[in-house]
Amino acid sequence: MRFGAVVICGGKSTRMGQPKLSLPFGNELMLQRVCRIVGQVVSPIVVVAANGQEVPPLPADIRVVRDEYDDQGPLAGLATGLKHLQEDCDAAFVTACDAPLLKPEFIQRLIDQLDDFDAVVPFDGEFVHVLTAVYRTRLEQPARDLLAANQRRLLKLVQEHRSRSVSVDELRDVDPELDSLRNTNSPEDFAEALRRGIGQ
Repeated sequence: MRFGAVVICGGKSTRMGQPKLSLPFGNELMLQRVCRIVGQVVSPIVVVAANGQEVPPLPADIRVVRDEYDDQGPLAGLATGLKHLQEDCDAAFVTACDAPLLKPEFIQRLIDQLDDFDAVVPFDGEFVHVLTAVYRTRLEQPARDLLAANQRRLLKLVQEHRSRSVSVDELRDVDPELDSLRNTNSPEDFAEALRRGIGQ
């Protein structure tokens, strides 16, 4: 089975107050770091950015595409990203650009769980982590169908297809603190991520 990745960047970074994808993280920027980590496990990588969004320099083999939908959330970004992987991949690891503590072993563990499911999503007992998950590229059209019906929740796509919910307890052996599920939505989150991640 062929796996790629989609990195979704289109958010407005309202709580952060500045574009998250360009925040400095060690000797690289946030998006560059996320792509580097993901690239240790899968290729190709598609970065989905909003129209007009400035994207920092990335390796030549990373495809930067523009979201086909304005302000429709991560489901729209997923649909766009899966479209650009359809010819090359059976499934994709999907993440947001603000997850700088991703661990390659965590990504690989989710990929290994796919089997004949349509999606693999971590579940912590309360929250389904739909933006750190694996999706079949064939879910592109169902995602578009939801958007056409004015349904914008990515969780809805997960619920309507054969999805494997993986308890986070099954992932702690490869990521004991579940750092891979930490997003940096605020300056406080970013400061904590820097404290935990510099040198990794």
